[in-house]
Amino acid sequence: MAGRLLRVSSFATAVVASSGFYLYNKKLDFNDLSLVRFGRAAATTIIISYDYLCLRNMEYGTEEYWELKSQVHRRSAERLRDLCCTNRGTFIKVGQHLGALDYLLPDEYTSTLKVLHSNAPQSSVEEIHQVIREDLGKEISDLFVSFDENPRGAASLAQVHKAVLHDGRTVAVKVQHPKVRTQSSKDIVVMEALVNMVHWLFPDFAFMWLVEEAKKNMPLELDFLNEGRNAEKLAAMLAHFPWLRIPKIHWELSTTRILTMDYAEGGQVNDRGYMKTHGIDVNEISQNLGKMYSEMIFVQGFVHCDPHPGNVLVWKCPNTNKTEIVLLDHGLYQNLHPDFRLAYCRLWQSLIKGDMKGIERYSRRLGAGELYPLFACVLTARSWTSINAGIGKTPVTCSEDVEIRRNAALYLPQISDLLNRVPRQMLLLLKSNDLLRGIETTLQTRASSSSFIIMSRCCTRAIARHKRSKARSRLRRLQITLSESLTLWQIGLYELFLWVKELMLGG
Repeated sequence: MAGRLLRVSSFATAVVASSGFYLYNKKLDFNDLSLVRFGRAAATTIIISYDYLCLRNMEYGTEEYWELKSQVHRRSAERLRDLCCTNRGTFIKVGQHLGALDYLLPDEYTSTLKVLHSNAPQSSVEEIHQVIREDLGKEISDLFVSFDENPRGAASLAQVHKAVLHDGRTVAVKVQHPKVRTQSSKDIVVMEALVNMVHWLFPDFAFMWLVEEAKKNMPLELDFLNEGRNAEKLAAMLAHFPWLRIPKIHWELSTTRILTMDYAEGGQVNDRGYMKTHGIDVNEISQNLGKMYSEMIFVQGFVHCDPHPGNVLVWKCPNTNKTEIVLLDHGLYQNLHPDFRLAYCRLWQSLIKGDMKGIERYSRRLGAGELYPLFACVLTARSWTSINAGIGKTPVTCSEDVEIRRNAALYLPQISDLLNRVPRQMLLLLKSNDLLRGIETTLQTRASSSSFIIMSRCCTRAIARHKRSKARSRLRRLQITLSESLTLWQIGLYELFLWVKELMLGG
């Protein structure tokens, strides 16, 4: 028996030693192993779940309960952030998505996870060289006169380097992190299993919508050729906005993992200091951002769904002295179904006017059911009192903003239920809404009525276009066009009234 045990232990030692030697020679990063990534994610989920289970021993609704719950939220958010930074790739992408939901999740989560937008890990220079060599078949020195090895920006899926072509043009080269493609599908399976486990422990919290979105969108975001096509499609669609710039794609230097485009100068859209230094009007930027997104959502139905500040630059051209908005990162888009888009248009018209019957009708049509009051609050980030009065008539106040954020924590189970009910198209719109609201809050333009005027115009145009497409006679189409013109004229008159009022108040 002793001899047999000695032989087995010797064999095991030899296997372990040879495996270790093999892994050492391969320079394998243990973070790449699915078992390690799963174990780390499972351990974090178990610790977070246990922390929340301890709340069951507290009396619900007391001051001590809310204080302890806030502490649990903060600890859990920090653990989740650390997990995302360690596992990288898909985990960071999902963490960024959660960090963008300012008015849907507790503030402890969103404020903690927001750092993932700017502090994403970087790939090494050797890894970047290897991806370019594999995909373009040449060395960097053969493709570019110069290539800045320090990335200008690093995101969850890729990082961007500045380079100069042999013809003298300056370009931005977006290179995918080499391991993210192979890890993403496995990571999503891990997330699905862990989200199901959390749902089993806490039936009120159903976050399957998050996994479903990652499963659907991740393959599209990992295909940089798809991103290039999205960029060109939007550039053609919004060509009538002279202040919008979308960098030109260099297809001969682009693959599914590499996207080369014109280099764009500018500061981030939430950088008030940059705008002040360069003489850029924050109100103009905010209005143009509203025009661009209202056109995408209500009129075109083709929506850029990742407008976090790193993807939206502002730039004052020294030659023309005109201000431009530069839109980057076109990997994540949502195509809105015409019926959905029209119901969404009519819902926003009802919200702006304070038409309660319309709010209920179109919220239910969009899947909210009896949760339509919560849906209206989630969509607008306004209180039910403001919605009853008409959000176009009541300005945003700090106290209302605090109330909405507090309610996000109080009604988390109901919000979770709502997000599982509404059409999948709505989820990315909610994310985009919250990101745009965050920009407006930073620019201090959120209380402006101009955004509602812009939305009203786009909704009017979209509905009139739909009616004309269904009309069977020229007379009916003429009637629709006249009605549209009258409504747009009324909106313009109201805008003029507000402008005069503002001038008088200013005086």
